[in-house]
Amino acid sequence: MSEPDDLALLRQAFAVAARAATHGNHPFGAVLAGPDGQVLMEQENGYLPDRDMTGHAERVLMTRACTTYPPAFLRSCTIYSSAEPCAMCAGAIYWAGVGRLVYGMSEHDLKAVTGNHSENPTLDLPCRTVFAAGQRNVEIIGPLLADEAAALHEGAWGIPIP
Repeated sequence: MSEPDDLALLRQAFAVAARAATHGNHPFGAVLAGPDGQVLMEQENGYLPDRDMTGHAERVLMTRACTTYPPAFLRSCTIYSSAEPCAMCAGAIYWAGVGRLVYGMSEHDLKAVTGNHSENPTLDLPCRTVFAAGQRNVEIIGPLLADEAAALHEGAWGIPIP
């Protein structure tokens, strides 16, 4: 996949995150693309309506992906995430077997934006650390377009974007 394709698909994840916000959810989104760059699935954040703290876009998308596609195919796929996957979501990506990740805003920067918000007590743990503990390789590209990713959070957490 070329960088322009990665940027276009990452921006599609941003659009999914913006759509999540219009639906009253936290502004996170994820897209799963096949080896040819074709979008296979999109997922908004799923915190509401049930207040599911594990309803992160990436985790929900990985549940859908690994129950739809075989592991060999998922190894050739890429997940595009509006923000760096947290430890839980990185684990879901690892266990689903997706071979590549492209993300926008870093988890460290997200923590600075959300503060200690009760609905997003961000873990400042890089996904690279989570994946490095595993037994299979996940290619990681990011942060990319971090300013665009951060703009999605403007006003979402009740504190100004630094």
